[in-house]
Amino acid sequence: MAALLDRMSRWLGDRLSRYLAQSHHVHGLAAPTDPDRLMACIRPGDVLLVEGQSRFSVAVKYLTQSTWSHAALFVGTAGRPSDAQGRPKGFLEADLREGVRLVSVAEYSGLHCRVCRPVGLQPGEIEALVHHAMARLGHQYDLKNVIDLARYLLPTPPVPQRWRRRMLALGSGDPTRAICSTLIAQAFQSVRYPILPIVENVPSKDPMCPDCLEEILHVRHHSLFAPRDFDVSPYFAVIKPTLQAGFDHRALAWHSDPDLGGSIDSKFP
Repeated sequence: MAALLDRMSRWLGDRLSRYLAQSHHVHGLAAPTDPDRLMACIRPGDVLLVEGQSRFSVAVKYLTQSTWSHAALFVGTAGRPSDAQGRPKGFLEADLREGVRLVSVAEYSGLHCRVCRPVGLQPGEIEALVHHAMARLGHQYDLKNVIDLARYLLPTPPVPQRWRRRMLALGSGDPTRAICSTLIAQAFQSVRYPILPIVENVPSKDPMCPDCLEEILHVRHHSLFAPRDFDVSPYFAVIKPTLQAGFDHRALAWHSDPDLGGSIDSKFP
């Protein structure tokens, strides 16, 4: 009986994950990121944030009140396998259906992305960071946790804002880790690099400054991290591929719209 229930749960979980992975287009104003420009500026250790369009992504964006629904860690292209088009698979991500895997930049074609770069990491620390993440390659998620998956069926549940992030960390943890920010957060914590730590002010131990305060950082549990945290973190620099490629606003071709009073050029002598 237990074996039958287990098989039924896995079957239902597989069907449910297929449904959540289906595209669910949501109109947005952000332009898709150019893959070639992205690859020209990204470095190992960078975090790629993605505005996904699946049903799962819509729910994550709502629960985290953010543009970003997915995160991937760039682990470099040297020695990595290639996709069918010959592009190296340099991005490590956690997929709801396929688990932790390597993909190429083609996986994010047509999507709005952002690069977040940790500042000050030494080459040895980046290598350790990448090694920690790569050790999880091939990990699969137990899709029999149907209740964990079901929380994403209603894209905008009527939950108070202060509780929404907590919804991501409920349950067994398997579908939660599929958000991928958990995997990446653990990798950065392994080299003691901060994302959004809890800051505590304590009295200074310096006898010369009894009224001074010192900041003590406490590690936030990895299950509570969301993709947006890398964007708002004060310890990550935002890298925009269009600007890195050498942006020149004077080279842009503007459309002349009579309804707006002529061309752009007519307003700027």
